[in-house]
Amino acid sequence: MAGGIRENHSGDELAENHEINVTPFIDVMLVLLIIFMVAAPLATVDVSVDLPASTAKPAERPEEPVYVTLKEDMSLSLGNETVAREALAADLDSLTKGNKEARIFLRADKAVDYGAFMEVMNLLRDAGYLKIALVGLETLPSAPSSANSPASSEGAVQ
Repeated sequence: MAGGIRENHSGDELAENHEINVTPFIDVMLVLLIIFMVAAPLATVDVSVDLPASTAKPAERPEEPVYVTLKEDMSLSLGNETVAREALAADLDSLTKGNKEARIFLRADKAVDYGAFMEVMNLLRDAGYLKIALVGLETLPSAPSSANSPASSEGAVQ
């Protein structure tokens, strides 16, 4: 028991209580538990890891890449030729000789909205071409981010 029963002693002295009151310890433990529950997820977010180098070779570009371009006016080009959306699958089959494993390099004007871009990706998927590389401009980190910069070059993200 936490409190003792007072017996008739001579004087006003209380009897010594030899039991430990654990209520403050439980309170401290609950506060520490809450602190650790809040702090544990925050501690695992920023883990610095020194990853090993990969021995994989970079993907080689084909000698004659197949470019599909979505222009600002929503017209499609296959290579340098303008094609209709309905004829895209047939023209791709003739250009790739029916090879559905050929990588298609898809590029779009900056002004094209995401929905129109996804429509072209769906056309390619429906035609059976699942290996699509998105083409953008690669710029050097120290170069200004202008499209007319001489440090800009065209690259594909796979």
